[in-house]
Parts: sequence; structure tokens; C-alpha cells
Amino acid sequence: MEEDHLYRHVGITAGEHRERFPNVHFSNHRHDDPARLTSIGVIPAAEIRDLTGGLFSEDINVTVNTEVLEHDHVIIVSPVVPHEAMGFAGGNKYFFPGVGGVGIIQTFHWLAAIITNPAVNGVKDTPTRRVIDRAAELVRVPTTCFAFAVNDTNQVACLFAGEPREAWSRAADCSSQLHIRYVDRPFRRILAVTPGIYEELWVAGKAMYKLEPVVADGGELIIYGPQVREISFVHGEAIRRIGYHVRDYFVKQWDRFAAEPKLILAHSTNVRGIGSYEEGVERPRIAVTLATSIPEDVCRGVNLGYRDPRTIDPARWTSGGDERDTVVQNAGQDLYRLRAG
Repeated sequence: MEEDHLYRHVGITAGEHRERFPNVHFSNHRHDDPARLTSIGVIPAAEIRDLTGGLFSEDINVTVNTEVLEHDHVIIVSPVVPHEAMGFAGGNKYFFPGVGGVGIIQTFHWLAAIITNPAVNGVKDTPTRRVIDRAAELVRVPTTCFAFAVNDTNQVACLFAGEPREAWSRAADCSSQLHIRYVDRPFRRILAVTPGIYEELWVAGKAMYKLEPVVADGGELIIYGPQVREISFVHGEAIRRIGYHVRDYFVKQWDRFAAEPKLILAHSTNVRGIGSYEEGVERPRIAVTLATSIPEDVCRGVNLGYRDPRTIDPARWTSGGDERDTVVQNAGQDLYRLRAG
């Protein structure tokens, strides 16, 4: 983050930083800069195989931001919500991939993408969570985690402090009650109105992660957000080259994609959703359409649909009374699932 963006993010001015918090230092994490990282150990392939139920079997070199190791105590302040790669965000995720190296980030996200977002999101015990908790055991710095969840009005609903695994686990139990919404039937079309803080599809894609389970086969999810102006500020070039595709598009052409960043492949297939790839034909289960400030040619070029956001009024979207359509405000925050039975 640039300095002015960082200050907006934490809610202070540069002047307040100098006058009120002169001993506080803000640091940008550089996951792709080896000089800023330290290797703290290797998780051997045999252990990774056990942790992932045989899905992965390779040594993982665990690297972390060197600054973590230069302090006497680490405090993790950790909101907990359902998450597409880890089941629930928070806890030791703030180490890995939070301040980890690019290699471990790639591994976690691609592992979750192989399992698929609907099978991971909102689940506590996942292969990815087992791996990051194991990696965190290699961080030999005393750590306290403040794990919390907020309600619909952004008030703290629960707060647990202590060892990261335990604090996170209890907050995840609370989050599962607060942040998973159940519906009786899938919707034909969903207008997903993204929060203003989502300025790129890299994060606005969370609307798909959280709503995919309740879109009917052959239906459409429209990601709406005039403030979304880029595919990704950091990864845009790679995503434009690869596009958005279902998982099997990559898996069944692995020779073609093996050298591509696994983080990008994971993001790609999570946004495009579940589908099939047979005999050179890709068949996504649902359509994903962008109604953002990203130009139409860019949307089409990355294999997503396009609608002009100026033609959409969220307040009137369901005025026709079709119960198969719905609007979800703050899309990407809560996870939606179909009610069992």
C-alpha cells in the first residue's frame, strides 16, 4: 500500500501517526522478495500427504516475513468469517499465507481450488487449515491471537484471546452461526452488490465464492460494483493471459498450465466456479457476469460476461416479483448455502 492508502485503511492521518503513535511502525509485506523472508523449516512430503489426505505430496519450504522473528511477541488481531481457501479466515492464516512467502501461498490456494470452493468454504476442518496450523508450529515466537466475529451491524459478537488455534476455533464456531445464511431453494439470477471496499475483481470475486452454492444450474451471478475498476492491481497481467476457467480446464491441460502461478489458477477457477472440460469444450455450471467499471472487451477477454452497470438499479432489480431472482447487498461477506433436505 502507498502511505496515504495505508493511513486511510487504519483510520488515522500522517499527523496523528507522528503525534499520537510515534513508536508504531507500519510495514508492507513483500511475499515475492526473498530478501524480506526467512526459511523456518520444511514440512516433508510424507507429512503433507497425511495432512491433505493424499491430495498433495511435496516438500513445503516454510518461509515467513523476517520481521516476525525480530520481535519478542506477536499479536494477531483476527476477524473470522467463512473463507474459500481455508474454510474460515483468521488465526494462523495471518502467518500463512498472511506474511508467508509466495511458495507456501501458491500451495495453499491451489490445494483448496482442487477441493473446490463449495466443499471448503465455511468448513472448519480442511486440509488447508491443517497445513497452515502445522506451518505455524515452526514460528518460534510467542503469539497471542485475538479472534472475533461481528454481527450484521458490525458490532463485536464474540471475542476470544489466547493460543491461535484455540481462539480461532471458538470464533469460527461463532462465525458459523452469524455468517452462513441458508435458503430453501436456489436462485435463477443473483445481483451481487459488492461493498465499496472491493475495488478490484481480485477481492470482489468473493461475491462468487460466497454465493455460488445458491445459484441454480444454468443460472447467472452478476457481480455489481461500479467502484471495481481493475481485474487485479497486482496480478492483472497474469489473469488477463490465463483468463477465468473451471478447475478441470486446468487439470486436464496440466502440461500447459503447470508453470503458471498456482495462486492465479486458484483465483481463476474460484471466480468461474464449478464446471466440466471434456474434448476441448468448457461447460461452466453457471454464468458469471461483471457489471463493474472494467471495460467490456476486458471482461470478454478473460472469459466472463459483461453488463453496463449504468443499466442496473439494485433498488428495482426484483420489482418484477420473480422469486427466482434476488439481490444480495454486501456480497462477499456472508456465505450462502442451500438448506439440507
